[in-house]
Parts: sequence; C-alpha cells; structure tokens
Amino acid sequence: MLDNNHFRQFSTFIEDWVPKEASIAIADEDKYVTYIPGSHDIQINQGQPIPSGSITERVYAQKCRVESLVDKSVFGVPYYGVGYPLEYKEVGINGALTVILPPEYYSSPVSFIVGRKDDLWIPIAVDQIIYMESHQKKTHIITEEDCFQSKYPLKTLEHRLSNSFIRIHRSYIVNISYMKQISRDVASNLEITLSKPEGTTLSISQSYVQKVRDTLGF
Repeated sequence: MLDNNHFRQFSTFIEDWVPKEASIAIADEDKYVTYIPGSHDIQINQGQPIPSGSITERVYAQKCRVESLVDKSVFGVPYYGVGYPLEYKEVGINGALTVILPPEYYSSPVSFIVGRKDDLWIPIAVDQIIYMESHQKKTHIITEEDCFQSKYPLKTLEHRLSNSFIRIHRSYIVNISYMKQISRDVASNLEITLSKPEGTTLSISQSYVQKVRDTLGF
C-alpha cells in the first residue's frame, strides 16, 4: 500500500504541475489509498473501492494515460480526469494517479498560444514552439525565430497542449518533433538534445523519467 513516505515522492511532482482547482486521487489495486481535495472536490474516501466508469478504472483497463470527461453518475459530481498508471513493484504499488479537474477544463488542444515580446502580444502556432521554460517565475516560449513570454505557468499550459508536447522537468515542456536524441550526461542522467537551436540540451529530471519512458516507449 502507498504510505506517507511513498506519497512524499509524488508530492513535489504534483505541486509543480497541477492547478489549484485539482483534486488528486491515488489508487492501489482495487481501492483509493490517498485523496487530496482541491477546490473541485468529488469527495473520495480513503479505502473506497474504485467505481465503474471512473478514470482510475479506465487506466487499469487500458494500462496507459487516460483523459476524459466523467459524468455525475460515477461520483455524484462531474469532472474532467487525467489518469496515469503507477507500477512500482519494489514498493508494492500497482495502481493509478488521477488528476481531477472541473469539467470546463476539457477542451480540444489549442492551436495558438499568445506570447509577449516587448510591448507586443503575438499569437504563436503551437507547432512552431520548440520548448517552454520556467525560469525565475517567468514562462518563456522558445520558437525557431524568437523567445516570448507567457502569462501562464507551465502547469496551466501543459493542460492546453496536445500529446505532441511532453513535460520532462519542472522547468521544461518540449515539442517531441524537435527532439533529436536522448542520451546520458556525464552523471548518467538522461538528457534530450534538440534539433533546434543546434546544440541545445535539456535535462530530464528523475521525477519525470518514467513518464518520458512510457510516453516515448524506450
């Protein structure tokens, strides 16, 4: 079962990327073992069995990331859920983590994001974005042509992007199509080399290694 020591391994990762409205549910096998309510609270109790139709059940069935709207017939409150499988056999976990958001969070991925350059606000096509970086509490959008700022933090932008983008670090979201290769640095940590800007490398933090491996299949 997932105890407090194991949960602390997820806590920093969770705080970095989930909006304040989100509730977090962690399931181990056939029941929920941890629930952290946000402002959109569907009131899951510790030890509660996993109901049919929930995001958690779908993660178990599909064994992959699942996101969908769920109507009020499951918990009495509708929600938009994003679920991830958890498989850490060394600590006895075989379950799922679900981010629970208000239904209005559900939307098709955006095609453009507005970035600021000096006193101009410029719509940027998302397929032109190479990566996004959080640095000194500012969000930077890097394209082939320039660098822009966004008023939104990475954890908000992440939910507005398609599966062509992947979070690799608390400070980076990368456009997969601009990844040239994945290798290990001198300390044997994984890093990504981008095709543009030439020679740019970004570290994959330990908190995101398994997610990157699962997404990219290596």
